[in-house]
Amino acid sequence: MTVPDKLPDDIAELKAIIRVQQDQNARLEALVASFKKALFGSKSEKIDPGQYELELEDIETAIAQVEAEIDADQRTAAVRPPKPRQTNRGSLPKHLERVEVIIEPEASCACRVE
Repeated sequence: MTVPDKLPDDIAELKAIIRVQQDQNARLEALVASFKKALFGSKSEKIDPGQYELELEDIETAIAQVEAEIDADQRTAAVRPPKPRQTNRGSLPKHLERVEVIIEPEASCACRVE
């Protein structure tokens, strides 16, 4: 609450403060009513239809802000093409000894085909 010594002298500002406090009071009264209903209300397994309504607007605005930040980051980031991968196909280190072994096929086979 506002301290009476620090209240503004302007009537419009005072009315705005009153409206804010009335809105806050209405929200708190609704919250107390829902707590009373949960505590003292009927104990059946019925689900309140209000539980199905989610506050998706807050989630959607948060997602939009994150997407905007990502877009801004992508625009500011320097775009470089990715470096091609260097392949190492069969090249061995130079300090290893190379030995070439040639294996000749057998001249005859078990099926007697030459």
